[in-house]
Amino acid sequence: MTSVYWACAFVLACLLFYKFALPRLKKFDAENVARIEREFRDKQDANAHIRHALEVADEQVEEVQEVRVGSVTHYIFEAEAFATRNEAEEMRARRVGVVARRFYDELPAALMARSESGPRSPLSARERASARWKRTIH
Repeated sequence: MTSVYWACAFVLACLLFYKFALPRLKKFDAENVARIEREFRDKQDANAHIRHALEVADEQVEEVQEVRVGSVTHYIFEAEAFATRNEAEEMRARRVGVVARRFYDELPAALMARSESGPRSPLSARERASARWKRTIH
């Protein structure tokens, strides 16, 4: 009788794996394949570094928040209220552009520091430059 319980437990474990774990593994695999394909395309694209700088800057800038006060909706970006979402998104886009531009302004200094410092740092030039991006446009 014990072997029947073990067999049932094994079948139940396999069903649970098939139901819950397998879809997550397939999703992970699909994301990984898409990332590898994107990296391959980026190697052939001369402007991929600009797109990556904008993606990194976009991650670093906060999103526009929607706040309802009674029947009026305000849009908040960096502690400033805007009447429309378009105005707030335009200000956010400007901020993303400033952050990305700052990366390219500080990149030569980061590369020079790497060549003068002797042994190579474990951080990339992009990571070192992004550590100095803490300033705001205000």
